[in-house]
Amino acid sequence: MPDKPAPEPPPPPKKPRKRKAPLPEELARDAIAHEEIVTGGRVRMTFRVLLDRKDAQALAARAIREEKDLVTLVTEILTAAATDKTAL
Repeated sequence: MPDKPAPEPPPPPKKPRKRKAPLPEELARDAIAHEEIVTGGRVRMTFRVLLDRKDAQALAARAIREEKDLVTLVTEILTAAATDKTAL
C-alpha cells in the first residue's frame, strides 16, 4: 500500500482590513446632507427639546426682552455654541 501524501495545511486566515473610523465631521456632513436646504446655504432642522418649565420660561423671557421670537433666539444660541470651539 503506497503512502498517502500528507494533506497540505490550510492557508493562514486573512487578516481583516482595519478601516479607519469616520471622523465626526464626516458623519455630521452625511447626516446633514439629508436635511431640507433653504436659502443662503442653510438647512432646516426640526427637533423637539425637553426642558424644565423654569428653563423654558427663562428662554421665553430672554426672547421677549431681546424682542426676538423663541426660534430665532434658540437658533442664535445653537449657532454660537457650534462656532465656539471651547463649548463643544
